[in-house]
Amino acid sequence: MKIGGPSVRPYQPEGLWAELSGQKYEQSHGEGLYRRSLYTFWKRTAPPPTMVNFDAAAREICIVRETRTNTPLQALDLMNDVQFVETARKLAERMMREGGATPESRIAYGFRLVMARFPRDTEAARLAQALNSFRDRLKTNPSTAEKLLEEGESPRDLSLAADDLAAYSMVASLILNLDEAVTNE
Repeated sequence: MKIGGPSVRPYQPEGLWAELSGQKYEQSHGEGLYRRSLYTFWKRTAPPPTMVNFDAAAREICIVRETRTNTPLQALDLMNDVQFVETARKLAERMMREGGATPESRIAYGFRLVMARFPRDTEAARLAQALNSFRDRLKTNPSTAEKLLEEGESPRDLSLAADDLAAYSMVASLILNLDEAVTNE
């Protein structure tokens, strides 16, 4: 992990700056795209929308205690924003490569990576049920799986079957979207 350096510009909705200030947003690529949010370039008239949706301070005054909310906009970001779809795919790749041979062990592994605990029986059962549902849907519609796996700039692991990886990506997205993962409470 690189410490210090210039600001980076992560994924952001296309045309956002142009609409607000007439400037063009130049997204970072490669390593710069994946730096910690501490290094994100911040324009006061057009702050990064994802950071605003997740209660980042406006930087106009000093904030001693952060506000924590749980809003539908956060869920929309977590389920649809390219950075979170890509994150879910990368988590799914780890689940498939490092989580063992069975769906149950892979789900437990991914859950533990995110939550720092093993899933309860009911949680594991629901996630396994969701995995089966996603698998059934994606097997009959492989173009949807391919489209999902193309999100983001990082390449996908081509050694993993597309429909399986897409199904695990959807389960990883569910895990990342749990309230416990978002608010850490």
